[in-house]
Amino acid sequence: MNQNFNFLILLSFLFYNSPGNAQTESTAGFIPNGYVLLEEHSGDVNKDGLEDCILIIKNTKEENIVENRFGDIVDRNRRGIIVLLNTENGYEPILKNLDCFSSENEDGGVYYPPELSIEIHTNILKIHYAHGRYGNWEYIFRYGKSDYRLIGYESSENRGPIVNYKTSINFLTKKKQVLENENMNSQDEVGIFKETWEKIKIENLIKLSEIQDFDNIDMTKY
Repeated sequence: MNQNFNFLILLSFLFYNSPGNAQTESTAGFIPNGYVLLEEHSGDVNKDGLEDCILIIKNTKEENIVENRFGDIVDRNRRGIIVLLNTENGYEPILKNLDCFSSENEDGGVYYPPELSIEIHTNILKIHYAHGRYGNWEYIFRYGKSDYRLIGYESSENRGPIVNYKTSINFLTKKKQVLENENMNSQDEVGIFKETWEKIKIENLIKLSEIQDFDNIDMTKY
């Protein structure tokens, strides 16, 4: 195990510091000690016409490099997000949440763990999880007042190519749409969906900076 452990640390160091993953000089100073850069995304966060930057980072604690139930050595360090606004004086950090995403090497049970990806549109940030044959879900944030606030949620619960349920929540209009496949028990991939609408109760929009763990967000209460 020690040999495998040391090899994984070396491999991780080489990967995170390879040319394709190295942070640019302009963002290097915003990576906290003990973290490495995984992804760097550009987009206009605050609608001022300038290209801002969003960093996905990862902790590097050695104690989180562990042996999983299959005997493989995996990196279970958590991931986080940093938002940098582009100003005339360079980048300015306006949001940090250093550990809100679980590791990409978490135990996925009978399947692999969900794959995290993000998209930046003008003023909008989409945090997307894809879980293969089981479906996907997405958190939609809008920037304002130095933070991103959750304004929407989309999910699809699948059984292979068959969609069982689709859920769409709009936290601004306080409405939820649910599409239930009335043909889900057949092998027909073309669904017959029953549509229902509900009103939800929410007083304050969830802030991205305050989310401790995306895995623990309970959307069933809305």
